[in-house]
Amino acid sequence: MSDTPKFEVIDRRKIKAEEEKESAHSAPVEPAQTAPAPPAEPAPGPRLVVNEARHEETKETAPAAEELGLLDGMPPPPTAEESHEQKAAYDASAQRLEDLVRAQNPAAGPQPPMGFDHLVQQFYVTAMLQMGAGTQDGQRPRVDIMGARATIDLLGVLAEKTKGNLTPAEDRMLQTVLFEARMAFMELTSMMSAPAVPPPPPAKK
Repeated sequence: MSDTPKFEVIDRRKIKAEEEKESAHSAPVEPAQTAPAPPAEPAPGPRLVVNEARHEETKETAPAAEELGLLDGMPPPPTAEESHEQKAAYDASAQRLEDLVRAQNPAAGPQPPMGFDHLVQQFYVTAMLQMGAGTQDGQRPRVDIMGARATIDLLGVLAEKTKGNLTPAEDRMLQTVLFEARMAFMELTSMMSAPAVPPPPPAKK
């Protein structure tokens, strides 16, 4: 059994078809009776032979059971109209929040739009904080090495899924950030797994 925690996505859209569903159950439609088609006789001449190797390749490229399991319990995807209406409502809500913040702090300028670079930087900063960066002087760093590994792996997933769909600058930034985070992770794990150095013996008087 996998240790990955499962999450449930709740469909928050209002369902308006309850009455239609009840009326559909009360008046079932009988399927039309159709006569079975007679089996087709094999046509003379050359026939198509399925290559076994091709069949095995199709099996390998089929979606994995784990990927299909992600769809269990998921609501149906929103329509284009629902997505458009929700995006407009979200933008209006975000604008109201920004207006409230600027009313309390008039010197604050408008928030810059979020971009791909913000996403990559968010992952990078999170990973470095999980590895103890930013600890104030005199305090013991709090390290979440397993959380850092998960965050760095997410950066790797992001790099894999966006391959061929980034600008040269975006790809360079992502690859550099991923390289630096992995290097910091390896240095930290090497320090954690290194044998403890015994203290020097007391000096003889």
